[in-house]
Amino acid sequence: MPCTFTLMQSPVGTLTLVARGACLAAVLWETERENRVRLGELERDDDNAVLRETARQLGEYFAGQRRTFDLPLDFVGTEFQRQVWAALLAIPFGETRSYRDIAQRIGNPQAVRAVGAANGRNPISIIAPCHRVIGASGSLTGFAGGLPAKQYLLALEGRQSLALGL
Repeated sequence: MPCTFTLMQSPVGTLTLVARGACLAAVLWETERENRVRLGELERDDDNAVLRETARQLGEYFAGQRRTFDLPLDFVGTEFQRQVWAALLAIPFGETRSYRDIAQRIGNPQAVRAVGAANGRNPISIIAPCHRVIGASGSLTGFAGGLPAKQYLLALEGRQSLALGL
């Protein structure tokens, strides 16, 4: 099934919203690393219902009016990656978790590095809040959208000390 996309302007840059059928398949960054997320052929469709709803909900999130998302999601990845991405969805607004926390949550405490790799391949950024995952020391770590975007999202959610690197 071909994927459709639309573009959305946001405080963290232009986001590419991607749908597969009636589900959201990806939220991609302007600075997207090639092959971080594999989607195949993309066809522009600014009238796709799930993409319009995603843009609406993200707009509310950026305006400080939304803390959770209610969208049909289509994660495509390995079983391990899907476990990590499901754990991301369980991190509450305004809270953070370490890679170790995620590894323990999915019942694989030795898989900290693999959790980091899966987190980096999260196709549905912001909605599946990979920006809420930080290093064990509390430091900000790599982020597909870039550290300034991660800092912005954490500050938006009330985590100013983390956003400032304190």
